[in-house]
Amino acid sequence: MGTARVFVAQMVGLAVFGPDGERIGKVRDAVTALRVDQLAPRVLGLVVELLTRQRIFVPMLRVTAIDPGAVTLTTGVVNLRRFSQRPNETLVVGELLDARVRLPEQEGTAEFIVVDAGIERTRSRDWVIGRVAVRERRRGRLARRGQVRVVDWSEVSGLTVSEEDQGTERLLAVFDGMRAADVAAALRELPEKRRHEVVDALHDERLADVFQELPEVDQRDLLHHLDPDRAADVLEAMDPDDAADLLGELDTAESDRLLELMEPEESAPLRRLLSYSADTAGGLMTSEPLIVQPDATVAEALARVRNPDVPPALASMVFVCRPPTSTPTGRYLGVVHIQRLLREPPAELVAGIVDAELTWLHPEATLGEVTRYFASYNLVCGPVVDDADHLLGAVTVDDVLDHLLPPGWREREIGGVGANGNGPNGNGANGDGANGTDGGQDSRDSDDPEVVPRDA
Repeated sequence: MGTARVFVAQMVGLAVFGPDGERIGKVRDAVTALRVDQLAPRVLGLVVELLTRQRIFVPMLRVTAIDPGAVTLTTGVVNLRRFSQRPNETLVVGELLDARVRLPEQEGTAEFIVVDAGIERTRSRDWVIGRVAVRERRRGRLARRGQVRVVDWSEVSGLTVSEEDQGTERLLAVFDGMRAADVAAALRELPEKRRHEVVDALHDERLADVFQELPEVDQRDLLHHLDPDRAADVLEAMDPDDAADLLGELDTAESDRLLELMEPEESAPLRRLLSYSADTAGGLMTSEPLIVQPDATVAEALARVRNPDVPPALASMVFVCRPPTSTPTGRYLGVVHIQRLLREPPAELVAGIVDAELTWLHPEATLGEVTRYFASYNLVCGPVVDDADHLLGAVTVDDVLDHLLPPGWREREIGGVGANGNGPNGNGANGDGANGTDGGQDSRDSDDPEVVPRDA
């Protein structure tokens, strides 16, 4: 793995090699995205100068090791597009170093400057700026240079993206590269006026994703801020189970009004979900699981699973039912686990590999029964079937955890967020990052052919 922590200024000039030992170029800077809170920002990538003097961007997910003498990549194939800094990005050496900061716990009005930033790799393979080297700024030509101190990122003030330093457009640029859960956490830290400006500027689908990650009290407040027509549009874009949970928090008159404003085909599933108690399988389930008919092929089922809009837990199994395939379906036949789909020929019919023995959940099953069901069968998703063998929906483990955790859990800092880099800079491996990292790929690579730069 190489060094566990390395300071960026000391990396400048290090040679960059591919996995076969071929020299690609040398490090010139590191790119990060400052956060709107005090948690450690994620390092997005390195600025590497090729032998042709052109500077390119290399995502950190492609970095295998950083050693005292070199940086090694997982591949020698890199994107040769010239590096161009984006609005939400900050160059560590070019902009962060020499920045004036304060240490809140330091007595007096002493001012410090940043002399280096220490990056470290987390268990999730992300790199974050965990430490900052600072020196007290002393005035006067004959003043002695202050001693360098290495402190945790959270101990330094002045390096976060403050509300005063940016307008709504700047915030939107920052939020564009963040996970929905992290945008929700960042929104809660903004003043009400700025929060409303951001909400007004987000498109409905993105706002729906963020709504699903907010505590109930914030959901209600923001829903009341929206005009009724747009509130109905956002509810339509939300997952049915989350939209039903939100409607269940409103008074009956308001809930009915929003349901009336929604398209009938969108409101009908929500009305069914609202008919169940919130702590039962029927109240926990989503009405839009992956459903295929028995004559569907493995290839067709896998195509449904590949849909990036399907949450990972829901994509873990495909349900096989007689027509109709919208809930409530025709006769429920069983499930096909994704692992089984991956092992079978693409032309195989799902009818031949269906698991008809897996027990299903009754819509009136209690939260305790649902929890024991998941634990007993080691599942992350389970079918909800009525007495007439119709599939009504599916419960996923995230909804179970949402109800098992104490009230207000979304308002608390997630343990390890600062360490694993998946906080409000987003940019995680799910493709939501500012540079679009998706399984090691980067959106900077999407338009250009990848070429192996070689020594002259």
